[in-house]
Amino acid sequence: MDDAYDLLAAAAFGIEKVAARQIEQLGYEPKIIGSGKILFRGTMADVAKTNLWLRTADRVLIRLGTFHADDFGLLFDGVRALPWEKFIPADGCFPVNGRSLKSQLSSVPACQKIVKKAIVERLLAEHNVTELPETGPRVTVEVAMLEDEAILTIDTTGSSLHKRGYRTLVGTAPLKETLAAAMIDLSYWKPGRPLIDPFCGSGTIPIEAALVARNVAPGLTREFDFESWPITPPELISDLRADARKAKRKKLERPLLGFDADADVLRLARQHANAAGVAHDVRFEQRDFRDLQCDDEYGCVITNPPYGERIGDPRELIDLYKSFPHVLRRLPTWSHYVLTAESQFENLIGQRADRRRKIYNGRIECQLYQFYGPRPPKTQDAVESSAAPTSTPPTIADAWDEDDAAEVQSTQSADKPSPRRAAPVIEVPADAATPEIETLASDSPKTEATPSEAPPRKTPQEPAFKPAFGGISAKGEEQAELFRNRLVKLQRHLRRWPKRGVHCYRLYERDIPEIPLVVDRYHDYLHIGEYERPHDRTPAQHAEWLDRMCDVAADSLELPRENVYGKTRVVQRGDQQHQRQDDRRLTINAEEGGFQFEVNMSDYVDTGLFLDHRIARGMVRDEAKGKRFLNLFCYTGAFSVYAAGGGAASTTSVDLSPTYVAWADRNLRRNGFRGNEHRLLQGDVMEWLRAPVEETYDLAVIDVPTFSNSKRTETVWDVQLDYIEALELLISRMSPEGVIYFSTNFRRFKFDESLFEGVAIREISKKTIPEDFRNKRIHRCWRMIVRP
Repeated sequence: MDDAYDLLAAAAFGIEKVAARQIEQLGYEPKIIGSGKILFRGTMADVAKTNLWLRTADRVLIRLGTFHADDFGLLFDGVRALPWEKFIPADGCFPVNGRSLKSQLSSVPACQKIVKKAIVERLLAEHNVTELPETGPRVTVEVAMLEDEAILTIDTTGSSLHKRGYRTLVGTAPLKETLAAAMIDLSYWKPGRPLIDPFCGSGTIPIEAALVARNVAPGLTREFDFESWPITPPELISDLRADARKAKRKKLERPLLGFDADADVLRLARQHANAAGVAHDVRFEQRDFRDLQCDDEYGCVITNPPYGERIGDPRELIDLYKSFPHVLRRLPTWSHYVLTAESQFENLIGQRADRRRKIYNGRIECQLYQFYGPRPPKTQDAVESSAAPTSTPPTIADAWDEDDAAEVQSTQSADKPSPRRAAPVIEVPADAATPEIETLASDSPKTEATPSEAPPRKTPQEPAFKPAFGGISAKGEEQAELFRNRLVKLQRHLRRWPKRGVHCYRLYERDIPEIPLVVDRYHDYLHIGEYERPHDRTPAQHAEWLDRMCDVAADSLELPRENVYGKTRVVQRGDQQHQRQDDRRLTINAEEGGFQFEVNMSDYVDTGLFLDHRIARGMVRDEAKGKRFLNLFCYTGAFSVYAAGGGAASTTSVDLSPTYVAWADRNLRRNGFRGNEHRLLQGDVMEWLRAPVEETYDLAVIDVPTFSNSKRTETVWDVQLDYIEALELLISRMSPEGVIYFSTNFRRFKFDESLFEGVAIREISKKTIPEDFRNKRIHRCWRMIVRP
C-alpha cells in the first residue's frame, strides 16, 4: 500500500490547469502532460484522497506502464510484463477499453483483444490458477495508443467523478458537476460573497458553490472502484470520509441564489440541493432573466445560459443574448461569467470579454466569457478573510496567474491576467508525504504574485469605479452637464406656455449634436426619445448614458425621476417598423387645446399624441363646424377629437390597428363625444377607400405612415408609391369645396401636384409646424380644396 505510482487525473479539455491547481493544493506536484491529463505521484492512500476531494477532474487513473509498440507482438509483451496481479485478484473483473491515435495499431478492438490476452496469461501464471471467472471486484483497464506509444492505465474511480450522488434526476441539457466547479474556481467568487446563477436549471452551479463554501468533499457520499480491491485496506476510505465529515463547515449565513423561468427544473434543483445537504445554503426562485436584480454588492453571476445546440429557438436566443448588457448592468459591482457555445456572443452583447477560455461541455465547444467588475473594498476583503477558518491548511486565498496561449484567448493586453482562486479548504493528514516530481509551471497559486501577474486593479488614470457592464465616462458626465444647462435655459424660455394653455410641447430637439435626444413635456412628465447616432459606447454603457440623461432631465426640471421615460428610436431600414418597447401601459391624462388625451408614456416610441400637429389640429377645429369629417390612418383619433370639438356634424375614423381604434374611442369618450355620429372603423384604409359607397365628406385628414407591412393585410403601404391612389380615391369621396389636409413625415417625399386635376393644392408646412420644434421639416402638410 505504501508503494508510489504514477497517477493520472483526467479532466475535460480546457480545465486542466484548474484540476492541476487543486491537485497541488492537496499536497502533490502535478504536471500537465496533454489534453485532459495531469500526472502526479502517489500511493493508494493518495488515490483515495484525490478521488474523494477533486472537484474538477473526471477520474483518477494509475499509469501502470508506457512503452513503444508498433506491432501486436510488442504490445503483447509489454502488457504481459506489467504487474497486473497487484491490482487484479484471481476472480477480478477486468474489462479493457481502448483508444488509438496516429499509431500503426489503429484497430482499437484488436488492441483490446491483445491486451486482454496478455493480462490473462500474466494473471494465470502469477495467481497460479487455471481460470479467471471475473466475478469479483472491477478493475477497468485502458490501452491508449498515441503515436505508437502504448499507455496502460487502471481506472480507480469507476463512475465519473462528476457523479457526486446528489443529482439523480436530470433536466434538459445538464451541466456536469465538474465543469460547474471549474467555472466557480475560475471566477472571483469565494465563500462569503453573493452568487447568482440566473439560468440555474437543475441547480448544479449554486449547489457546487455551496459545497465549496461548506467545504464538503465532492466524493463524500459515493463509492469508488478501488474500494473493493484487495490492495486497499478497509479502513482507508472510511477514515478519510470521517475526516471529511469533520471538516465540513456550518451552513451559510447568506444563501446562494439560483433563478430560472422553468418551474419544473426548479423542483429538480431543490431536490438536488436537499440530496447534497445544502438545501439551507441555496435558494431557488422562478424568475425570468430580464427581471434579474439584487441589492447585494461585489457578487458574481456564474451561469450557463441556453444555446442553440441543445435547447432554445435561435431567434429567441439572439434576443436573449442581446438583453445581457442591459440586465447585467443592474449589478454594477458584480463580476460575470458566462459559458456558452454561441460563437457570436460578444457581437450580440456588443462588448468584448475581459478574458475568455475555451472549454468543452461534453462534445460541445464552448467559451467561458469573463467580465470583471470592481474589486471589493479592502475592509470587506478583510472581513471575508477573517471569516474563513485558518486552522486547516491550505487556506482559501486569492491566487492569480497567466493562462498559457493554448488554453486562453485574451481580448485585452498581454499582461492582463486570468482570475485564479485557491481550492477549498481540505483536511490534509499531518503525515502525508508526496515524492518529488517535476512541478507545474510558474503559475502555482502558492507563489507570491509579481506585479505583472497580479489581478487587474485600478490605476490613477482609470475611472474610480468601472463596472463590468455599463458605467459613465468622463465625457458622458460632461455631456450630462451640457444637457442640464440647455434644459434649464429652454424651460426658462417656455415657462409661460402652461398659462397660455399649452401643457404639452417639445422642450429639446437635438440642440447639441452629441446629445441626439428629443424631450417632450406632458405636464409634469417627460418623454425622452433618443435617435441613433454613432458613438463608442457599449450597449450597456449607452443604456447607462441614456439613464444619466433622464436623471439630469428630472433633476434640472425639478420633476420626479419616475415621471421621466427614456426610449431609443432606431432608424428604420428597409421594411423595419418601430416595435413595442414595453408593456407596462403607464398612461397619463394630457390636456391640449382644451381637450383631454390618453398619453402612453411607457410602451411605444410615440406616446399617442403627435405634438408637431398641434397647429394643424387647431386648423381642423376651426373649420369643422357642421362638416362631415373623415380621419384616415386615424392613429389615436386626436384630429377626430378636435373636429368633434369644433362642432363637426359627424366624424369617421379609420385605422388598421385595433389598438389604435380602441385608443381613439377612449379619447373621444373622455371628451364627451359619444353616439352614432362618431364612427370608428377598424380595417385597411386602402380597401375601405376602394369600396363603393355613396357617403361623401366635407373635411378630411389623411396623415399617412411612411411604410406599413402589417400582418393584418397582404398589401404593403409605401407612401411614395401609394399616395397618388389614396388621394385620388379620397378626392372622389369629397363633396364640392371639400377640404383635405394631407400630411407625411417622410423627409424625401416628392409630391406631384400636377397629377390631381380639379383640386387647388397649397403646401402649408411652415404654418403647421409649432415654434417649439427646432426641426422645421418634422412633417410636410398640404391643404387641398376639391373644386366643383
